[in-house]
Amino acid sequence: MADVSDSKIDEAYQDVRSDKTETNWILLDYENDRSDKLVLSATGTGGLEELRDRLDESKASFAYARVQYANDKESKREKFILIIWIGPNCKVMRKAKISVHTADVKQVLRVFSLEVPAREKDDLKLDPIIVKLRKAGGASYDGV
Repeated sequence: MADVSDSKIDEAYQDVRSDKTETNWILLDYENDRSDKLVLSATGTGGLEELRDRLDESKASFAYARVQYANDKESKREKFILIIWIGPNCKVMRKAKISVHTADVKQVLRVFSLEVPAREKDDLKLDPIIVKLRKAGGASYDGV
């Protein structure tokens, strides 16, 4: 089991979900290579591009992000995504544990529209994620 008991994680999660703050992503990393305890390692306001820059290719991490997009000129939507990052240089034992730990993380980062598995930073480009969010959201008038 992953230890997600750090109160800073829930506070940051609520911050991303709040309309009153600019924070639009959080990043959770393991305390160290041998630990199953997750800690809040970063938050930001620069969207997925800023988050991608913070990902370490030798680590497995979890991220939660607010994604804003428009369906047409008049409407904007905000959706939340859960990102399961396994860097290309991540150690084998960490890779093996991450699927089990994902269930524990989902107990804290509960509300999201899309789960995004990411193995390379390009997996977190905004446009393909918006396409998936539109498909998951149902009513799409763009033919997507």
